[in-house]
Amino acid sequence: MLLRFTKMHGLGNDFVVLDGITQHLHIDERLVRQLADRNRGVGCDQVLLIEPPGNPDMDFRYRIFNQDGSEVGACGNGARCIAKFIRDKRLSVKRFVRVETRGGPLLLDSSRSTVFAVTMAEPRLEPAEVPFEAPSRVAVYTLEIAGISHEIGAVSMGNPHAVLLVDDVAQAPVSTLGPLIERHPRFPDGANVGFMQILDRGEINLRVWERGVGETQACGSGACAAVVSGRLRGLVDEQVRVNLQGGYLQIEWQGSGHTLLMSGPATTVFEGQIAL
Repeated sequence: MLLRFTKMHGLGNDFVVLDGITQHLHIDERLVRQLADRNRGVGCDQVLLIEPPGNPDMDFRYRIFNQDGSEVGACGNGARCIAKFIRDKRLSVKRFVRVETRGGPLLLDSSRSTVFAVTMAEPRLEPAEVPFEAPSRVAVYTLEIAGISHEIGAVSMGNPHAVLLVDDVAQAPVSTLGPLIERHPRFPDGANVGFMQILDRGEINLRVWERGVGETQACGSGACAAVVSGRLRGLVDEQVRVNLQGGYLQIEWQGSGHTLLMSGPATTVFEGQIAL
């Protein structure tokens, strides 16, 4: 069997995109691992699948799978790639496309030529909704790791995020502290871990250790979570430029009760077929 795919990236966060509209396929953990393998497959951070919606009010369903085969609820960089994919493949002629995800509905805007906007879901902040084990909601929690206390924000953007403040992202212990927080027992479903450096009220630097993947060049949902956590701590304004290793995103959040708007590029790298 030959499977058609498109390789894409958002700020270096790379994806294998599968069209489940025009071709029939069954995706499972084995297939995801095979496609994501950078030595024996296509290679990517996540595999993305677009398919017919289950909800008649939606235009498409968008599913996200990490390198390890686990399915997750949100990926902002992937959502922008899906917006470009839908436009380029002429799967819809609508300017605004509604897609369902495990993390909630998204609104995709592909009206501009190179920048794609995604209206992300409203962040979930109650500990049980992240999920994160804590008696009540606060802006900053204390997390104990190997006898050392770390202050974090806990935010769900359809997937769980821990956000730490650091003085310099270049020196942040992403590869050592990231996996420890990812698997911390107070995050029962694991967590993506953002290391955030505040430059001023309108700009931050960010590195993200992604659950089930490791550090990536960019993380759209992580950028949103960092801005939410920064706003809750009173450190940033409504509109923030988020600098990541692969480039920058513009994030806008008016505060509790509102959705987030994320804007940034999406790029097609190549198309191909792989024998299964």
